Amino acid sequence: MTALLFGATSDIAIALAKCLAKNKYNLQLAGRDMEVMTGLKSNIEIQQQVRVSIYEFDAEKFDGHAAWYDQLLPKPDIVILVFGYLGNHQKALEDWKESKRILDTNYVGAVSILNIVANDFANRKQGVIVGISSVAGNRGRMSNYLYGSAKAGLTAYLSGLRNRLYHSGVHVLTVMPGFVRTQMTEGLKLPPLVTAEPDQVAQKIVNAIAGKRNTLYVLPIWRLIMLVIRNIPEFIFKKLKL
Repeated sequence: MTALLFGATSDIAIALAKCLAKNKYNLQLAGRDMEVMTGLKSNIEIQQQVRVSIYEFDAEKFDGHAAWYDQLLPKPDIVILVFGYLGNHQKALEDWKESKRILDTNYVGAVSILNIVANDFANRKQGVIVGISSVAGNRGRMSNYLYGSAKAGLTAYLSGLRNRLYHSGVHVLTVMPGFVRTQMTEGLKLPPLVTAEPDQVAQKIVNAIAGKRNTLYVLPIWRLIMLVIRNIPEFIFKKLKL
């Protein structure tokens, strides 16, 4: 079995790669930092005795995605989309380039490559697609609604993809990590009780794949938190500073 990880240099992806390798999956690592992926490849191959291939991939280079996927040999059995870009929300309010990068990375780039993967898996009538979305997409908040809106789109996309591909024997898993202690959240004050570690996220994703889960909240408390937030009446919610 071969697993392809997009955004392979993120903390969650690195933890996932190691976890999957322990389960004897061969790996295809895709990302922009070839140096980091080269080190990860060497480390995993020595420790776990599995085959690891690395590929340069840019989520924002949409026109090249089809040719990029065509080059893969073998084609993966599992595809996990990990990449994302939190961005600077305040900067994005005045700088369209920053806004566009947030939207392109978190939604457009994801849809671009996953459409290609989905068509391949549908034709083969097998496979698993995992998309890491965010609880930020459950309801728009003034502090990060650009990032949140992109993740909301990704969540809806994955839901529709799951509906479509079920009839072809392909499973789609949506992951809602909540807060995770990673490089992307470095510097943010994260409440310990609702913050997960990358290794914890990785193991739960691997378990959810095996259990054919549809949606995974890494820490179950986030399901309750977002249920409350989603049900706050709009006339109250709009007055809050979140």
